[in-house]
Parts: sequence; C-alpha cells; structure tokens
Amino acid sequence: MCLMAIDWQPASGHLRVLANRDEFHARPTAPAGWWPDSPGLWAGRDLQAGGTWLGVTRGGRFAALTNFREGAPQSGKRSRGELVSGFLAGEHSPAGYLQRVLAEGEGYAGFNLLVGDLLSRELHYGGNRPGGEPRPLQAGIYGLSNGLLNTPWPKTVRLKRGLAALPHDDDSAALALLSDATMAPDAALPETGVPLELERRLSSVFITGDNYGTRAQTVLVAENGQVRILEQGRGAGGSLLHRRQADWRLDMQRTANSQR
Repeated sequence: MCLMAIDWQPASGHLRVLANRDEFHARPTAPAGWWPDSPGLWAGRDLQAGGTWLGVTRGGRFAALTNFREGAPQSGKRSRGELVSGFLAGEHSPAGYLQRVLAEGEGYAGFNLLVGDLLSRELHYGGNRPGGEPRPLQAGIYGLSNGLLNTPWPKTVRLKRGLAALPHDDDSAALALLSDATMAPDAALPETGVPLELERRLSSVFITGDNYGTRAQTVLVAENGQVRILEQGRGAGGSLLHRRQADWRLDMQRTANSQR
C-alpha cells in the first residue's frame, strides 16, 4: 500500500478510507475476499509472503500499511504484510498491538501502520522510523503515503482534498480520485533518494507502468454499524482486472478486545 486518505470521526464511528496499493506487477497477489483460513477477515493477499496491505473483519477490526521510502528498496527479516494480518486475526487492542510490534520494529524494513477497532471507536498510527511514535488519532482527515503520517507530498495532499469534498456514498467519484494519474511539477517533488524520473512517476495518485504500478484500489466506508468495502484490481498499463465488493453489519455485541 502506497497511498491512502482517511476520514475518521470517532464520535459517530464513521470511517472512510481511499487507498491505492502500488507494487510490482509480477508479485503474485490474490484479489480481495474472505480468507478461508481466517474466517471473518476480508482482504487481498500477497501470495509471495502471505500477508496483506489492508483489511477489515466482520467484527470491525481494521488495519492498513504503507512502506517507508528510503531510496533503494529495503528488505527486513520479516514481511511487513504480516503486521496487518496479525492484527486482523488477533485480539490485541490497537494500542497494545502497536506497542508490541514497534518493540520489534528493527526486524522490518520501514513501515507505517494504522490499526483500529470500529466498535470501540479507536484508530491508532505508528511506524518504525523517527516521527512514527504510536498515537491515537483524533477526528479529522489524514493522508499517508511513503513518508510519515500527513507528510505533505503532492499526491497525499491531492487525495486528502478530494476526500474532503467527496459526496457521501459515491463510489464512482471515489474511484475517480484514486485513478488520478496527474504528476506533480518538479518543484513540488519530495526528495526520497530515488532518481528524478522515478520520483516523477511516483508523484501521481495512480501509477501506471508495465513492471510497477497501482495494483489495487480500495474504498472502505463504515458508518452506523454498517461496513462496505470495494476493491478494484489493476494490471500492467492500468488495465482493470477485477472488482470485488462486500458489505455487512457489525456484531454490536462483540466482546471488547483483550488488553495484552
């Protein structure tokens, strides 16, 4: 996952997420759906390492991940995708889970992680790079790409503004925002240690390419105990591969997460 905008209103339990996952097209990936080995977990799946980049459960647990860009791609001893699936399939509170994984953060390449619980109306952020100290998120609209939370990269700002003006329950407009291939002018580009031409290509909300680009687009809306999630799969050159959707009502009687 390389870009997302989040509208979080904990007083009403409202969560709206627009997200693009950017990845090499050759990396094997399963489309979003219910996981047979983790009943109640809805997400896409990285078939190379087994984890995921964004998902939600029938009981209202939510998690999403972005990598931290530091020049040449980094690798860690462990897959970052397990951070998302580990929270979704577990019972730790969001704060407790972040505390645990960040204590082991040196085992992973750079990451940002969002974990939340819709029933307890909690959403937390943390990462394993300076500035990524764990914290609960208050009401507001947030943007996250491959820097720290709310780092004002042009595409992050662009998607946040689009989300703020987005009509309620308009999935077509949401997907149009996620499909914006406008590149930022050179003067506005961040300096993340990659060559200028690559920095240009990565500056758009939607990235097209034969080898690398946007692989999945996700729209998630949770409100009044109802969850709706939509994923579009994308291929080389931005081709549309599939569209998956699910909606369900949260179990409002679910026992609160255990604190560990």
